[in-house]
Amino acid sequence: MARNVNGPLYYERMGRSGPVIAFVHPNPMDQSCWIFQTAHLSTWYRCIAIDIPGYGRSPTAERGLTMDDMAQACWEAIDDAFPGEEPAILVGCSVGSSVVPYMHHQKPERTKALVVCGTGYNPGKEFAARRTRQYTKYGIDFRWDYTFQDFSPAFRQTPMAHYFANLFAERNAYADVTTILHQFDALAQPDAEDHHERIACPMIVLTGSEDNSHQRAFDLQDRVPGCELRVLHGAGHACQIEQPWLFNRFMIEFLMRHGLFPEGPRPLSPAF
Repeated sequence: MARNVNGPLYYERMGRSGPVIAFVHPNPMDQSCWIFQTAHLSTWYRCIAIDIPGYGRSPTAERGLTMDDMAQACWEAIDDAFPGEEPAILVGCSVGSSVVPYMHHQKPERTKALVVCGTGYNPGKEFAARRTRQYTKYGIDFRWDYTFQDFSPAFRQTPMAHYFANLFAERNAYADVTTILHQFDALAQPDAEDHHERIACPMIVLTGSEDNSHQRAFDLQDRVPGCELRVLHGAGHACQIEQPWLFNRFMIEFLMRHGLFPEGPRPLSPAF
């Protein structure tokens, strides 16, 4: 079992055949933020969306939690859902985008590709101290307000934004603010100097033009050999929620280019 994690992680599955895609969510959301991706991609893939420690219905974690601990716990969830050392395409948003490279480094032979969004190269990691102060001051209820910060200004005003904020906040009884603080302690630690340069699988960055991380996304692309990048214009940090039609299209195109789209019926979008 992963160190400093108090039990197996909670996950949801969709799809009964095809390659495995694992989704790792951002703060302050949980695995439900991938609802549009799992509903669509389960046509061709076996999808697993994982709650990391302290969120959704996953267990708590102890002080000393590391990025490697979270990465190992996610692999354990994949192994529980799909026994047999299955390889996987790893998808992350924000915190999830920080976790999946660690997953890749732990098991490069099982990582087919990385798809990341809501992220960029940020060696100072000043966001960790800011979020720690906010969660310390406001407690677990901060998640509701924080959800809107993951959206573009235009999307924040929509009923759908409120739907998702309420969806996540309704699960606060299962969440744990102390674990979330331990997670930000882990995120604040510096990565290895060659952390991104050692990524040895296909990778794409999907970035919303209205995301505060948008400009840093290009810096991240430059650090990963052969990394691709596509922009979702008008979308914010959680671009997979705001523009799922475009996010899914860019992701599927990427998988097709690298021979990672399975045999069978093709998507109906004119882009394919």
